[in-house]
Amino acid sequence: MPVIGFHNSHEQIHPAQLLEDVRHAEEVGFTAAMCSDHLTPWNPRQGHSGFAWSWLGAAMATTSLPFGAVNAPGQRYHPVIVAQAIGTLGAMFPGRFWLALGSGEAMNEHVTGDKWLPKKARDARLRECVDVIRALLAGEEVSHEGLVTVERAKVYTLPDQQPALVVPAVSVETARRGAAWGDGLVTINQPHDKLREMVDAYREEGGRGKVVLQVHLSWDPDPDRALHIAHDQWRSNVFPPPLCWDLDSPEAFEQASAHVAPEDVTGAVLVSDDLGQHAAWLDEYAALGFDEIYLHHVGQEQRGFLDAFGEKVLTQLDVSTPGPAVAAPR
Repeated sequence: MPVIGFHNSHEQIHPAQLLEDVRHAEEVGFTAAMCSDHLTPWNPRQGHSGFAWSWLGAAMATTSLPFGAVNAPGQRYHPVIVAQAIGTLGAMFPGRFWLALGSGEAMNEHVTGDKWLPKKARDARLRECVDVIRALLAGEEVSHEGLVTVERAKVYTLPDQQPALVVPAVSVETARRGAAWGDGLVTINQPHDKLREMVDAYREEGGRGKVVLQVHLSWDPDPDRALHIAHDQWRSNVFPPPLCWDLDSPEAFEQASAHVAPEDVTGAVLVSDDLGQHAAWLDEYAALGFDEIYLHHVGQEQRGFLDAFGEKVLTQLDVSTPGPAVAAPR
């Protein structure tokens, strides 16, 4: 059975509460954690936007869990700053940090005032950023002219081993393209055939490292409340690309999701009051070959979910501990 981790949603939960939640997740048996890195929530009701990098230092210092995060370099984050942040966490917590590098969403990136580029250009910019970050983590001085500009940059505090840089993908095409540079692949729950195709595409193109799944779920002892939680918090997240990339504010997502019915959310969120059903779903994902599965209960209250899954779900699964989160040999 794979690693079962806890996903920390900075868009939904105050960072102080989220710190308590991730500590409790370790206590009840989760063996890893990951978090989002957003400037804004997906809708106004979520209501938070804690700074992931500040929180990661606190969380890694007060737990023994390995952590991953999802980041978009190139616009809101200059790649040199991302490399410095990776280097510091990697040096302080060896083998415990990995980062997924994506092309971003307008809702987080438009604040710089720079033009929101078409997806093809954003993908090209991402690849430039990946190459800059890898070179800096190797101790090189880097200058670069392209979709991003770097002038004589060098990062001095570095880990002994480079942390893994992972490809975040929701499409087969992105998984295939990311195989050229990724130390692993991370995606979200989708139909099984789509997930198999994505993993196969990544591996066929030479993709190395772990394959990771983030699962959006809603659990409550009351089935009606479980569905209400999913609809209230996550109905703004049912839209496929490019819409979810290009809407630029929580209010825009709220307006776009105004007519999403509760039953429509179940395509994006696994909703059930039955803990046995949740365990069975996780078993199916493990059978698809995912090495690590991160659970995101889409409600804002996490303690009940953590206690129930720690007692009734994780105990049904042969949960493992992850190996070091380091870059694959190239």
